[in-house]
Amino acid sequence: MELTIIGCSGSFAGPDSAASCYLVSGEDEAGRTWRILLDLGSGGLGAIQRHLSLPQIDGIFVSHLHPDHCIDLAGLHIAVRWDPRGWPGPPIPLWGPADTHPYLARTHGIGLEPGLTGSFGFHPWAPGEPVRLGPFTVQAFPVLHPAPEPYAIRVTHELAGRRSVLAYSGDSDACPGLVEAAREADFFLCEAAFQEGRDDAIRGVHLTGVRAGRVAAEADVGHLMLTHLPVWNDPEVARAEASRTYAGPICVAEDSRTYAIPPR
Repeated sequence: MELTIIGCSGSFAGPDSAASCYLVSGEDEAGRTWRILLDLGSGGLGAIQRHLSLPQIDGIFVSHLHPDHCIDLAGLHIAVRWDPRGWPGPPIPLWGPADTHPYLARTHGIGLEPGLTGSFGFHPWAPGEPVRLGPFTVQAFPVLHPAPEPYAIRVTHELAGRRSVLAYSGDSDACPGLVEAAREADFFLCEAAFQEGRDDAIRGVHLTGVRAGRVAAEADVGHLMLTHLPVWNDPEVARAEASRTYAGPICVAEDSRTYAIPPR
């Protein structure tokens, strides 16, 4: 399994990165490469086209309905619906909060019949219930963030008897659901939008590096990657904070880089 950072800027697209969008790819037993997206936030639709053609997207998994995590789905609908060459496949399978379709329909000022159903096959998350797509098993876990139905996402890839696990925090403060999503993951892609000493009074929204490290340690993950840093955050400060509470390897997400996620 591989993780490509399409966008990792926190809360809005920055000068060097789109907002939250992550490409996960992995082969199945027949040798076919499957490609799924975790979120498609502001700026992500343009950035992802540097890595694949849009019809290569096999599925999309949305953590929550904030624009920096999902708004470019509205643009993807245009690509599917109006490309004069035609869309070569069926609607793109999409899992997300129950209100995902109404949310996206409002961005275009249209009703739900047919709405965007010609572009996406909408499926509401069932917390903890496994979703199987190609070689991936995907689960969503409720977390703590001021949005309708915020989730962390856990992706398991299995091939030839080998299993690797990627956990993605979405947006969340520390909570039991986030620990459960990350439990013994090989790789934990975790937001750290807040900073110790600056955002201490704000709870229930985002993690600091210290809190992200604490979740990673409690979940016993193999590797911690910090992401969703706003343009005003120093990545080295976030990394140093996380190292105070997590003793394993730590890195900060870098736009356009691809990371292999082997089993621990």
